[in-house]
Amino acid sequence: MVPKDGTLVEDPVTGSLNASLAQWLLDSGRASVPYVAAQGTAMGRAGRVHIDRDADGTIWVGGGTVTCVEGTITLQV
Repeated sequence: MVPKDGTLVEDPVTGSLNASLAQWLLDSGRASVPYVAAQGTAMGRAGRVHIDRDADGTIWVGGGTVTCVEGTITLQV
C-alpha cells in the first residue's frame, strides 16, 4: 500500500512479477538490460521499476519507495 491523497492505495508496481517477467524477457531475447518498466499507468499511477542483471545472472529489481509502516519485531524462543 502507498499513500495517495491522504489514503492508502494499492502499490502500482509488483516487484516479484517484474522479476519473473524480466527473466523471461531477457532469456528469450525480447529485452536487454538495463531497462525501465512502467506499471499502473492505466490506473493513474506512474509506477516505474528498474531492471538490471549482474555478471552472475542475478536479476535486480529496483525503484523508488515510500515507507508506510516502520517498526521492530521481537522473537521469543
